[in-house]
Amino acid sequence: MPLTRALQSEYDAIIIGAGASGLMCALTAGYRGRNVLVLDHANKIGKKILISGGGRCNFTNLYTEPANYLSSNTHFCKSALARYTQWDFQALVDKYQIAWHEKTLGQLFCDDRSQEIVDLLVSECRDAGVTIRAKASVESVKAKESSGYHLTTNLGEFSCQSLIVATGGLSFPTMGATGFGYEVAEQFGHELIERKPALVPFTMNKAWLEHFAELSGVSSEVIAQCNGQSFRENILITHRGVSGPVILQISSYWQQGDTVTINWIPGINILEWLQSCVEQRPKAQVSTILAEHMTKRLSHALCEHGKLRLVTDNGRKPIVQYSPAQLEELAELLENWELKPTGTEGYKKAEVTLGGVDTAKVSSKTFESRIQPGLYFVGEVLDVTGHLGGFNFQWAWASGHCAGQYI
Repeated sequence: MPLTRALQSEYDAIIIGAGASGLMCALTAGYRGRNVLVLDHANKIGKKILISGGGRCNFTNLYTEPANYLSSNTHFCKSALARYTQWDFQALVDKYQIAWHEKTLGQLFCDDRSQEIVDLLVSECRDAGVTIRAKASVESVKAKESSGYHLTTNLGEFSCQSLIVATGGLSFPTMGATGFGYEVAEQFGHELIERKPALVPFTMNKAWLEHFAELSGVSSEVIAQCNGQSFRENILITHRGVSGPVILQISSYWQQGDTVTINWIPGINILEWLQSCVEQRPKAQVSTILAEHMTKRLSHALCEHGKLRLVTDNGRKPIVQYSPAQLEELAELLENWELKPTGTEGYKKAEVTLGGVDTAKVSSKTFESRIQPGLYFVGEVLDVTGHLGGFNFQWAWASGHCAGQYI
C-alpha cells in the first residue's frame, strides 16, 4: 500500500498535494519507473474528489475543449487537453468497472460514490510504486545548490530532483485549502494572476432578499448573460441570493458591480408568445400565463417586483388590456431581467479558484517552470479555470498526466 510504504530521504520526484492532478501526475511518473513521494497536509487524500458532484464525482465531460476554460493565456491548455482527453480518463474508469452515467450536457458521474475515483487513483499509484502520505505538512522548500530541492516537513527531511506543486486553489478552506502553492510559486520568481472565487453563488441585497428569500429552494431554467458570455441552465433562489448551475457558470465572468441579465423564458420568441396569448387567453392574468414556464410562486414574485410590478399591475392585469407597446416592454423585461449581486458566497462555497500561477513562465508541454529548473505546476494552482460540469477534473487529469511524463 502506498500509505504504508517506508519513507526514504531521497526521491526522483516529490508532489505536494494528493488531489486529482497530484495523484494523476504521481501514477504517470511511477509507471515510468520514477521514485515518487506524494505529500498532503490533509487527514485523508482526495478530499475534494470525495465531495464533488454531490458525492458522485463529475469526473469529466464528453464535450471538453479549450473553449471551456478561462485563462489569461487561452492557448496554454490546448496541448495537455489534446494529449490526455476525456476518452482517456473514461477508459481508465472503465478499466476499474466503475459504473457511470451522463447526467446532462456531457457531464459524467459515478453511479455510486466518489470514493471509487479515489480508490482507482490509489490503486494505480500502488501498482506504479508511488508512496503517499497524508497529514504531511511541508514547512519549507529550498533549492539545492547543484540541482533539485530540499523539503522540511513534519515527517522529516526529504530531497528530490523534481518538485511538483499540485496544491489546488483557495476554494473550500474547511477542506484544508491553503495558498501554500502560490507561496512556493512566488518564492521562485513566478507571478500570480489575480485570484477570486469562481463557480460560486451570488449574494443579494436586503431589499431583494425580503422579497425573494421566501422562495428559497425554487429553481427555473433560464439564460444568464454577463460580459458577453451566456449560459442556459437552472437558477436556484437561496436564502442569501441566487445559485444553481447557470449562476455558478456566469460567476466566473462577473466582476464586482456588474449586472447579470436573466431571460426567464429561454428558447422562444417571448413577444410572439405573449401576442398569441392575447388571442388565445385574453382574460388570463400575466402571472398565470408566466406560470406555464415556471412555478406559480416564482411567477407571482417576479410580477410583484421592480419594473415588472409596474408593468403588470402585480401580475393581475389581463393580457388583453396590454397595448402593443406594453407587450413589447413586458417581453423585453422578461428577456433581460436585471440581477445586480452585492457579491459572492466567497471561497467557502466556490467550487474553484479563478486565476493563479501565471502560465507565461510555465511550459505548456511539460508543465515545468521556465525560470526554475525541476519545478512544476499542475491543476488548479495554475491560471486555468474550467466551466462547471467536469471540466476542472479533466484539466487536473490532463495536466497531471502530461507533467508526469517529464518529471
